[in-house]
Amino acid sequence: MKMTEENGDGKSEITMDDVRNLIKKKDEIEEQIKAYYDVLEDQGVGVEGPLVDAEGYPRADVNLYQIRTARHNISCLQNDHKAIMVEIEEALHKLHAREKAKREQDEAEAQAEAMDHEVTLPPPFARVDAVTQGSPACGAGLRVGDEIIEFGTVNTGNFQSLQNIASVVQHSEGKPLRVAVIRSSQRVQMSLTPQRWAGRGLLGCNIVPIPR
Repeated sequence: MKMTEENGDGKSEITMDDVRNLIKKKDEIEEQIKAYYDVLEDQGVGVEGPLVDAEGYPRADVNLYQIRTARHNISCLQNDHKAIMVEIEEALHKLHAREKAKREQDEAEAQAEAMDHEVTLPPPFARVDAVTQGSPACGAGLRVGDEIIEFGTVNTGNFQSLQNIASVVQHSEGKPLRVAVIRSSQRVQMSLTPQRWAGRGLLGCNIVPIPR
């Protein structure tokens, strides 16, 4: 059977197509076995039925050559069937083992990437503790619990007090501000446009500083 070569290093890997081909071959063998059983059934002798009469002479009422051929082929095909079942089982085992190894590797890489991501994220300077439905903040995707690391020109390095954010908001009415937050240990970025709405203020959210 043709296997898929990996990385040109001469190693071959079982693929799902290989397994499908093995199963197809198994089905063909089973069909052939059934066809030969049908021949024996038509002759009325089965696999074990006697081919000689009561006096020990070859039976004249059946096709001896056809029966012997069918029985021989059934025996050979049953051996082939056992062998291919072993091949299928081994192939599936290899596939599952490779999938499990790949899944574990992907999980390990994702965990390592998340850890690297956490390390490189700057510390937040403020947290969102309220967001009003229908407000500009709500429309931008801001959520309660978001930890702010960037709000327009205000960032972790230059933040001193909430007045910094208030000043940026007042000078940016109708203009989109880039806001970056930490949410579930991930950096989430959005565009927030301070503007008049049905509620109070230009944002519709409450932000509190995070003590350093």
